[in-house]
Amino acid sequence: MILSGFKDSDDRKSESILKQIISEIMNRVSRAASSRNRKPESIRIVAVTKTVPAEKIREAVTSGISVIGESYIQEARNKYDLISEIPVSWHFIGHLQTNKVKYAVTIFDLIHTVDSVRLAAEIDHQAGKLNKTQDVLLQINIGREETKSGMDEEDLPDIIKEIARFKNISVKGLMVIPPFSDDPEIVRPYFSSLFRLRGKLQDSLASDGIRNVSMDELSMGMSGDFEVAIEEGSTLVRIGTAIFGERK
Repeated sequence: MILSGFKDSDDRKSESILKQIISEIMNRVSRAASSRNRKPESIRIVAVTKTVPAEKIREAVTSGISVIGESYIQEARNKYDLISEIPVSWHFIGHLQTNKVKYAVTIFDLIHTVDSVRLAAEIDHQAGKLNKTQDVLLQINIGREETKSGMDEEDLPDIIKEIARFKNISVKGLMVIPPFSDDPEIVRPYFSSLFRLRGKLQDSLASDGIRNVSMDELSMGMSGDFEVAIEEGSTLVRIGTAIFGERK
């Protein structure tokens, strides 16, 4: 009984610390939004839960997290089987292989990382089997890094027209992973570039009469640079390390 008591006490302490961390992250989001006269509620925190156990995700949701982001399909499937009943939105933020799409569409509300028409076509096909319209973001390789997935900016207008033909997929915006830097100011130009690109696309979509593609969401910013990303227009910030600590 004594040992059990110690365990319960440790669990409560851990949950309390996590709640404090999440509260501070939310405050930082709010301050960054207010600095640009944006409404804090227009920005959502995607808690990156790669390697985070299901019970810790439960604690995070209890502490105010409403969106979780998973990077690997099998890991997400295992967790979904354990906690699918909790009130949280599931986002896929990793590289998605076409042979895993059939699993992704059964779990995720939003897929951030559509990087080709081929992948979009498979998502449309598998979502159609479920009579589902799958929300997605288009991943842009704005830094033109050979080691990263993503579409080139100049190819987007034609790609969007192709994807717009699909009946079971709905484009909600853009996503970017900028070149890595410890200095948020170095990545700021990549965020501002994506924001400008979003504006150009909004104008062209309106003039072309494309209806199932919108540019409402910008997924950009992570633990080390999310405040700068918010200042530059992000609506979805993907935060893992700042909430859960370093992962293996």
